[in-house]
Amino acid sequence: MSDSPLSLASALHAPVLQWYAVNARTLPWREPDAGAWAVMVSEFMLQQTPVARVLPAYEVWMRRWPKPGDLAAEPPGEAVRAWDRLGYPRRALRLHAAAKAIVELHGGEVPSDHAALLALPGVGTYTAAAIASFAFGQRHAVVDTNVRRVFARALTGVAQPTISPTAADQRLAVAALPSDPTVAARWAVATMELGALVCTARVPRCTQCPISTQCAWILAGSPPYDGPPRKGQTYEGTDRQVRGRLLAVLRAATGPVPKKSLDACWPEEIQRERALDGLVADGLVEPLPRNRYQLPH
Repeated sequence: MSDSPLSLASALHAPVLQWYAVNARTLPWREPDAGAWAVMVSEFMLQQTPVARVLPAYEVWMRRWPKPGDLAAEPPGEAVRAWDRLGYPRRALRLHAAAKAIVELHGGEVPSDHAALLALPGVGTYTAAAIASFAFGQRHAVVDTNVRRVFARALTGVAQPTISPTAADQRLAVAALPSDPTVAARWAVATMELGALVCTARVPRCTQCPISTQCAWILAGSPPYDGPPRKGQTYEGTDRQVRGRLLAVLRAATGPVPKKSLDACWPEEIQRERALDGLVADGLVEPLPRNRYQLPH
């Protein structure tokens, strides 16, 4: 079956890796001396957040907490404060919890063992594979949205991957890995970069693609996406926006905040109270006596 997706994958290794060697973005967590903690912080921050927004927060974070122990020694609320406007602030709490576990269980060093990584708070299948690959040069399938899109087009000939990751995506990515662990780790980041810069969701730059002559989707005539409609993310007027407003007030404060100050940040009471209750339930905000609130301590 010479034309099967898996048999096609090995032919893509060399051109994709050569393209990455020339076109890879210079990012601080990719520097040779960055270390596993830098990779881990970047992976937490990059979840559902573009690189341009992550970079300033990452630089501030790493200056303040260059090692897991530095973060673990501070209250979790400081992690939430430093997360600023990256969104999905529960990631900050999970990263703080992971830093504490690294100190308590691994002597303050990010573990290289994949199973140990997977056991850390907030570290799922993707993040464990990314850290093991990018920080320690191991052979793991690192499957994010960009990688799924590259493989959907190049190997299976469809315009877009399924909306949610599937077991088939993971199996395809595993089977497409080069056998050499060091090469596999570079392949993982190279396919991710190709999806981010060239094989983009809306307007792919096929003329700049190093595998355009081998891409199953292009060879099939670039058929349009025929799956269910993809819903764009909204923000204005949502509970997410309200939560962000409430957290912004708390981040800016040097001490407990009276409830009236939180009330002033959003006019609709029912939605505001729902958002505040959600923040408390998520551990992002602590209620105090006398109707005051603060970031977690």
